Amino acid sequence: MGRGLTASKVLSGSEWGNMLLWEAGFIKVELCRSISKCCHQGPINQIMLDEGEVITIGSDGYVRIWDFETIDTADTIDDTGLLEIEPINELQVDKNVKLFSMIKMNETGNNIWLAQDASGAIWKLDLSFSNITQDPECLFSFHSGAIEALAVSPLTYLMVTTSLDCSIRIYDFGSRTPLAHVKFKQGGTALAWVPRLVSYTGAQIIVGFEDGVVRILELYDPKGLTIFAGRKKFLDADLHLQYVIKPHTAHVTALAYDRDGEILATGSKDKTVFFFDVENNYKPIGYITTPGPVCQLIWSTIVHPESTLLILCENGYVLEAPYPTIKEDVEDHHVVSYEIKDMRTKCFHFSSVKSKILRLLEIEKRKKQKELKEKEKEERRKQLAAVMGEDGEDESQGEEEEEEEEEEKPLPGIFIPSTPCHILCGFYSGPGKFWVSLGGYDSGFLYHCELPPYDESSDITEKKDEPFDFRLIEDTEDNPIQTITFSVNQYMMFCGMQDGAIRVYILSQNDLSLTNMENYWHFNIHDNNYGCIKGISTSFDDRFLVTTGADSNIFVFSIFSEFELRESIKAKVPSPRFGIETEPIPEDIFDPKAYSIENARRKREHDKLMKEVEEIKARKREQLRALRNQFQKLLKMNEELPKHMQLKRTDFDLDSKIRAEMNRKTVHEINQVEKELAWEKEKHQLGLRKLQHRFHDSLQSDAIVVHAIQSEHKISSYRLVKPSKYSRYKRASQSETKTSKLDRFDKEGPGIKDSQKDIGGDMNVPEESIIEKGKQFRPKTLSQIMVENEIEKTRKLVLKAERAQLKIQQRKKEWEELYKSKPADDYEDPKDVQAIKEAQVHMGDFNLKTAPDYKIPEHMRINAAKKEEELGQLDSMTYSKKIHMNKSILSLRDLKVAVIEEIQCLVQELKNIQSTLHISKHVPIPQIPRIHPEEVPEKRFHYDEKTLLAFKQQLMKSKDEKPPQVEQVASTIPGSGFLRLGPGKDVDLTTRDSLSRSSKALALSLDIQKMMEFEKADPTDVELEIMKRDEIKHVYMQQYLTNRIKELIVTFDAELRLLRHQKLKLDTQMKLSDLHHLTLFQETLLLKNFEKQENILQERVNSLDKEERDMQWKINETLKEMEEKKNEITRLQDQEKALYAGFQTALGENNKFENFLMKVLKKKVKRVKKKEVEGDADEDEESDESSEEESSLESGEDESGSEDEVFDDSICPTNCDMGLFELALQLREKRQDIEEALVEEKKIVDNLKKENDILSKKVRNVATNLNAAEEALEAYQREKQQRLNELLVVIPLKLHQIEHVVFGEIPSDLSGTLVFSNHSLKRLQERIVQLQEENSKQQKLNKEFRERRKQLIREKREISKSINKMEETVRELMISKFGRVIDLEALQTLSVNTTLEELRIKKLRKELLNAKEIKMWEEKIAQVRWELMMKTKEHTKKLHQMNDLCIEKNKLDSRLNTLQNQQGNAFQGLRKADIVAREKVTELIHLQAERIVALKEEIALLRKKGGFILPPIQSAQENR
Repeated sequence: MGRGLTASKVLSGSEWGNMLLWEAGFIKVELCRSISKCCHQGPINQIMLDEGEVITIGSDGYVRIWDFETIDTADTIDDTGLLEIEPINELQVDKNVKLFSMIKMNETGNNIWLAQDASGAIWKLDLSFSNITQDPECLFSFHSGAIEALAVSPLTYLMVTTSLDCSIRIYDFGSRTPLAHVKFKQGGTALAWVPRLVSYTGAQIIVGFEDGVVRILELYDPKGLTIFAGRKKFLDADLHLQYVIKPHTAHVTALAYDRDGEILATGSKDKTVFFFDVENNYKPIGYITTPGPVCQLIWSTIVHPESTLLILCENGYVLEAPYPTIKEDVEDHHVVSYEIKDMRTKCFHFSSVKSKILRLLEIEKRKKQKELKEKEKEERRKQLAAVMGEDGEDESQGEEEEEEEEEEKPLPGIFIPSTPCHILCGFYSGPGKFWVSLGGYDSGFLYHCELPPYDESSDITEKKDEPFDFRLIEDTEDNPIQTITFSVNQYMMFCGMQDGAIRVYILSQNDLSLTNMENYWHFNIHDNNYGCIKGISTSFDDRFLVTTGADSNIFVFSIFSEFELRESIKAKVPSPRFGIETEPIPEDIFDPKAYSIENARRKREHDKLMKEVEEIKARKREQLRALRNQFQKLLKMNEELPKHMQLKRTDFDLDSKIRAEMNRKTVHEINQVEKELAWEKEKHQLGLRKLQHRFHDSLQSDAIVVHAIQSEHKISSYRLVKPSKYSRYKRASQSETKTSKLDRFDKEGPGIKDSQKDIGGDMNVPEESIIEKGKQFRPKTLSQIMVENEIEKTRKLVLKAERAQLKIQQRKKEWEELYKSKPADDYEDPKDVQAIKEAQVHMGDFNLKTAPDYKIPEHMRINAAKKEEELGQLDSMTYSKKIHMNKSILSLRDLKVAVIEEIQCLVQELKNIQSTLHISKHVPIPQIPRIHPEEVPEKRFHYDEKTLLAFKQQLMKSKDEKPPQVEQVASTIPGSGFLRLGPGKDVDLTTRDSLSRSSKALALSLDIQKMMEFEKADPTDVELEIMKRDEIKHVYMQQYLTNRIKELIVTFDAELRLLRHQKLKLDTQMKLSDLHHLTLFQETLLLKNFEKQENILQERVNSLDKEERDMQWKINETLKEMEEKKNEITRLQDQEKALYAGFQTALGENNKFENFLMKVLKKKVKRVKKKEVEGDADEDEESDESSEEESSLESGEDESGSEDEVFDDSICPTNCDMGLFELALQLREKRQDIEEALVEEKKIVDNLKKENDILSKKVRNVATNLNAAEEALEAYQREKQQRLNELLVVIPLKLHQIEHVVFGEIPSDLSGTLVFSNHSLKRLQERIVQLQEENSKQQKLNKEFRERRKQLIREKREISKSINKMEETVRELMISKFGRVIDLEALQTLSVNTTLEELRIKKLRKELLNAKEIKMWEEKIAQVRWELMMKTKEHTKKLHQMNDLCIEKNKLDSRLNTLQNQQGNAFQGLRKADIVAREKVTELIHLQAERIVALKEEIALLRKKGGFILPPIQSAQENR
């Protein structure tokens, strides 16, 4: 089952228990637990996502919770494709639970789930994983899988069911309540309620199981037991095991008691039927074999004269066994088997007759159809004879002949299936007769069969018997009857179908021949696909019908009306027998491979026979032992004889071929035995490889213990496991994605602004169109040259004014930059701000972490990912140190091996030297050190054939010896088995060099011995001198070699002690690292519990912080735009002032028309704006805006008109300068442009102010939320720190490290002390000195800056005085030159009226275009006049043609009339010719009419003097 994570990721389970993460249709990674363990032991059945956690349930009964972020970000880190993760929490529901699905209950505040158990239960689970978590609660239990059998009580409304889920359940179907259930090791397959003839209280139930065991259980009410003190609450019913027997080796399929209740018959799939004597405690009587697996057993009823057993086999055989004879008080220990071989059983081998039945039914059907057709023919013949007479008889005879010609369809063929169909159920209909229902091809009928008489000589496998009668069952061709039962009074037959439906047939009284089966009641109740009815039964009083199916459902039907069953019905559980609680429970059979009754008896006989055989073998062995002893004595006697009289082995070979044949047979038998043991050999090799892979291959290095040679010192290496491939896997946490507040604006702010500037710059880049580029290559006309000259003249004037204006603006900009560079009153040096920030971040905060107001710096905050990384670093550091120490110990071991090899060589040389010296001058030879088994642990896994044989002999000895001796041997011999190194194994440690040295020494000794073997003579003086020198030399060499051996031993022991001292120091460090590892692991577990909520809070802080930064950036952009707009407004206002000043300058002084011209300049005139129409909506909006503007302008005109009633600005007054009047009009247009631009800019500024206010409010809200979120995160961090503070940390301290003393002594309670590292303490002391130096330095700087400030204030006063003097000088010069103070900027920027010049240029261009267009239209008019004259001529020609056609039509009409009026005999024989001529004339008339219509249309078009004229329509003859 799978679960979607994101748009492209899917998480699914697997059959082997791991989770698979899919991305884009491919497996991205396979998730498992540590050490490659599966997530679940078995299939994962469901995956859910709940509150950011992944929940998986599996068939192993576990519910595991996984971290969603870990799974979502999972990725492979090596070629295996596996990733190890661990669950956050897990819950084991119960043993033997197989969870299939799970849903969450809608309970607020609770994490309660309902889980479905595939083993047959509904569980209530609490997945809150807290201190008050409830244990799993089983709400309901029921069968899992198909219900195999059903039985109903003969006394009350109780029923029992069983299934392959190993449970037996008791129900009260009257009150619809479960009473009790019991479980066994194997599943139940057959059930029967013991009849009242056997158990009068109706309390016994017999159950058959799939392992062949039959159990008799007793049902009782535990409330009727004697109550003891302390007894718990009782159930409504309980089951007591009474008998256990195992008659079969396969599924028990049928159980049946005879009509007298004396014999129990059991049938099984092992093709046997077993009989038991009920009265004699179910003593076995015997069994008979059947030709097929037994599916049903039916005993004959009282109606039958004899008690017989009807046995139905699955493969089509039906047997009838007589009542078995019961041998009373007869010992059967001598009987080898329980098989009854002399039972006279009748056999019926069913042969398929369905095809014959279908053939007969088809023949009858055709016969009836033929009779009906004959009757219909006779009636039809009579009717036709009465109506038509003889003609009708002839026609009827023709129809009969046609019908007789129709061939009849062939009849269905005879078909017999090759594989016999299974018998499903059956029942007795009378003595020797029975009904059966079959499946497969033979379904659809009930077959009535009769058993043939007993014939001992016939072979039942070759018999083919057919039923003598049948009953057709409607709609059962593919839906056979699975089971049949009858009501108690035999009035109704209930059938259970294969598709889960039930049928009820009403029968006549005691009518088992089923003469009337036409009417029935059919009802679908169980599942149609897999709800085959396994059991159907009625209650003891026929009031209820109970059905069970393969779909695990149980249905109870009321046969009577609800009115009769209105009162509540409750079954009565039988009371317990007296003494049932003290009655011993029989020994149950739990092993499915236990022997059955028959197999146990045969095993007993086999064991008896084998015992006798073993006794014979023992006697033979004694005889062989005696012969062997005699042969050994003869061999000894033979050896004592002289050699020439001794007999050789070859003398006893009568023929050499016999010996070769024996050897060949021996080799063949050895090969045969090797082949037979090949599987065992492979099995043990695989087992050895698995053990090595599990326990040895995972080791990086095994523990090696190196012993000193002289002392008892020893050193051992570390036993290391190979590091996991995933130990260095780093998991990214949520907090790592958060940047610090100090770096936010430095990193992101400038980048955003630059990007916006780049975007704005890109959008303002102008582009030339293709048309404008094309115009550059056209030849210029005279009009274009005139226009360009005017434009160039105007452009130069404007450019001059713009240069002056640009210079003024540049000067203003320089002033603005100068003022901007002026620091504010609250200005702070950026270096100081940065230093303060660094001090806040990096300055050590030595506040107590246990303080309630302790604030954790951002760089010191820890999470689970960082802690896991720290844990991994600790593990890697520990691992590297241990590896280094192991290498040192291994090299020490190699050194010891080399030392031993050298000592062996020296000892050998010492022995050679001592062989030449006198014994009195010998010194003790040092003992050669040995290699201990602990020093070479790899030798434990090296073995050969001798080692295995020795191990086998040791095992044989340990079996033969007594237990105390075994213990004694085991205690005295360490490292027993092939793991123990023998005394000769030490020699194997020598290398080739040592062997070569020893061989040389041995050769030297042999040479010396050979020299000494010569005949001894009296030595001379020279020889004596040489011998003395050699003796002195050998004594010296002896002492030197002895000292050398001691030196090697002492040197090695010193190296070992030195390395041992280092190892002890490292052990101390490793113990401390283990303690630190434990602390880190506890912190990791604690941090993982906090990680989920911390990530949520961190995400909220990050989102709010990002939102605040975005809004702040928008505010900054808005303020920047507002500043630009304000500058633009100021610029427009300055232009307006300059416009008025320039006009005032142009008027001059004492101009009598000054007031009139100023009114003209200031008058508000209605202006019409030309706007592009982009759409209907835009047109409406623009029309509304224009109307508003017009109304505002009109109102302005009214106001101006009211001020001065007689004012006309369209006419220049007399004596007024026309140039000034036109200038006033031009400047008025420019003024209105400036005013409109001012209005637009002010609107934009107002909108920006509103937007800024809205953003400011949002920023304040976001800042408030951000502060709250940061406070919540800080509180959560503080809570996490408090929980971390509660963890115990081990820190070993020496006495000189403790400086907290009270009255010169160390206090007993150190809980109030603080632990500082020496480095931190040293930093604090150094920081105190640094702060003192910085304080004095800052005081000096403060004094210098104060003096500098006073000097700057004095300079500022002097500069301001000089500025005032210069301003006064400029004012005096302006008055002296211009007579008043004027605006120099406006004077410099005064230029021509650009609007007027542009209008002139436009007017010139328009005149040129109009002249060109008039010329073009004149040419078009001349062309059209010429075309009109030509069309008129053509129209006249068409009229003449039309006149000719009308004359021709009149002639043809008159001719046609004459032809119609003339009649004569001459034209009577020419009918076809006249018809053809008429058609031709008609066609000609139609063509002429169409031509006339076309001509009329052409005439009409020509009269209109225009239109498109089609060519004349031509007739088909003209075309030809």
